[in-house]
Amino acid sequence: MKPQKSETIIIYCDGACSGNQFSTNKGGWGVILKYKNAVKELHGGEKNTSNQRMELTACIKALEEIKDKTLPVEVYTDSAYLVNCMNEEWYVKWERNGWKNVKKKPVENKELWQRLLALVRQFNITFHKVEGHSGVALNERADELARLGIAEQF
Repeated sequence: MKPQKSETIIIYCDGACSGNQFSTNKGGWGVILKYKNAVKELHGGEKNTSNQRMELTACIKALEEIKDKTLPVEVYTDSAYLVNCMNEEWYVKWERNGWKNVKKKPVENKELWQRLLALVRQFNITFHKVEGHSGVALNERADELARLGIAEQF
């Protein structure tokens, strides 16, 4: 029996980085998990990171929270990096090529991609790209949480 839409776990995740171009930057990630009428918010941050790392970390942290792996999951993010990798299956070539990209260089954030893939493979999961800062309420809230994660790095 196929689960009803209301039985789907909805995730909005976002990452942010202040001073992304400097080695002394601060990054944050934010997550909203929604299941039926329950909503859970998470956030955190790191120093000396990147926006891409925070985007991946947000998704990892969200998936780590899910107890019932039988429920379908929909991930919404404004990260083209994350959505394109998952939907276009870039990771298949990376794995086949010993975690080298098309330029034969090591894949950036390999350890996070490996962590994420180990989680993704446990779920029936769909990734959706949303336009950042376009008024999508839960995406805007995930962004606020990511910025809160940055602010807490002081």
